[in-house]
Amino acid sequence: MKSSRIPGFYKKTIEERKALITEMHPFTEEDLAVFESVAPLAEDTADNMIENVVGTFQLPLGLGLNFLINGKEYTIPMAIEEASVVASASHIAKIVRDAGGFVTESTERVMIGQIQVVGCSDYTEAKEAVLENKQILIDAANDAFPSIVTRGGGAEDLDVRILNEAADSKFGKMLIVHLYVNTVDAMGANLVNTMAESIAPLVEEITQGKVYLRILSNLADRSLARARCIIPPHLLGTGDFSGEAVRDGVIHAYEFAASDPYRAVTHNKGIMNGIDPIVIATGNDWRAVEAGAHAYAVKDGQYTSMTTWYKDEQGNLVGELELPMSIGIVGGATRVHPMAKLALKLLEVNSAKELAEVIVAVGLAQNLGALKALATDGIQKGHMTLHSRSVAMAAGAAGEMVDIIAQELIKNNDIRVGKAKELVEKYKR
Repeated sequence: MKSSRIPGFYKKTIEERKALITEMHPFTEEDLAVFESVAPLAEDTADNMIENVVGTFQLPLGLGLNFLINGKEYTIPMAIEEASVVASASHIAKIVRDAGGFVTESTERVMIGQIQVVGCSDYTEAKEAVLENKQILIDAANDAFPSIVTRGGGAEDLDVRILNEAADSKFGKMLIVHLYVNTVDAMGANLVNTMAESIAPLVEEITQGKVYLRILSNLADRSLARARCIIPPHLLGTGDFSGEAVRDGVIHAYEFAASDPYRAVTHNKGIMNGIDPIVIATGNDWRAVEAGAHAYAVKDGQYTSMTTWYKDEQGNLVGELELPMSIGIVGGATRVHPMAKLALKLLEVNSAKELAEVIVAVGLAQNLGALKALATDGIQKGHMTLHSRSVAMAAGAAGEMVDIIAQELIKNNDIRVGKAKELVEKYKR
C-alpha cells in the first residue's frame, strides 16, 4: 500500500529516491524523462511564457514526506533553495501523523473582480442602481466566459462599496463593484479580469460614472483553506525537553508573534517557507498567495500571526491555520511547465480545493517545526547542520567530500566558506 511514510529516504541516493517514487506513482516514460532531464523547461517553452528570455532558472525539488491529511497519504513536491525546510516539515508531519494526521477544509473557490468607478454625481444612487441591476451584470459577466459556467462555476454574486466617504478623506470618492466568481479548479485571474472588463461599459452606463481599474483582487478571502492538528504532549518531547515543556514553549512563541508585528513577520515567513515551495512546484502564482496571506494577517487591524496555537482541556497542543489560497490545477504554468505537471501528478489531488488544503497543512507543519526548534535547541542547530553542506560546496567540495567537509565544519562549530576552503585544501593533499 502506498504511503508517504518512507523511513530513511534522506539516506538514499537521488537515483534510489527516484526509483522508489516511480514505484509508488503511475508515471509515464514522458514523466520520468522530466525527472531525468537537466533542463526540464525547454528554452522555446520559456520564451513563450515570459518576455526577454535568456535561459531558465532551477531550484532543488524535494519531497515532503509523512503527510497524512484527512486520512489520505500525500507525497509533497517542494521547490525551494533554503536548507532544513523540507526536513522540518517532514519531521513535524511524522509527529502529526502519529497523532492522527491533519484535518483540513476549505470554502468554495470564489475570486473577486473589482471595478473602480469615479465621477458619479450621486454615489449612493449609483450604488443602488448597480444593486438593482445585479442579475443583469452577473449574466453579462457569465456571457463573457461561458466555458467556466459549463464547468460548474462563473459569476455568482455582486456587491458594491463606496470608498472615501469621510469629509476629511485625502482621496476622492469612488464606487467599487465586487464581482464574485467561482473559478472551480482554475486560479482564475484571466477569467475574472475578462469578466470585469466585459461588464465595465455596462457599469458606466448604470452609474453614469467613469470606470478606471477592472481587475481581480489577490485578497481571496472567499477562497479560504484551513488546517488543524491536535498533538498529545508525549509526541513532542525531544532531548532534555519534556513534551509539556515543548508544548508550552510553542504556545509562548505563538503568543509573541500574535502580540508583536516585528516577531509576526518572521513567524509568518516561516509559514510561507512551507507554502511557497508547493505553490512554485505546481506552477501557481506564489506572489499572489504571499500577498493574500500577508493581507489576511492584518485583517483585524494589526499584523499578527497567521497561525493559532493553544492547549486544549486534555493538555494537547492544538494548531490552526486559515489563509486565502488563490491557486489552481488547470491553466497557466500548470498546463505548460513539465515539472509543474509532474508535481500535480505526484500530489494526486483531484481539485484546486484539495490542493489548497494540502498547502495550508504543510504551512502549519512548517510553522510548528520552527517554533519547536526555537522553543528547544534554537533554530540554528538543525538549520546550520544542513547549511554546512551548502558552505562545503561553495568552497569547492564535491561528491563524498561534501559530507566530510560539512561534518568537520559542524565539529569545529565554524561554518564559514573560508574555513571550508581550508579543509578542502587539506583533504586534497
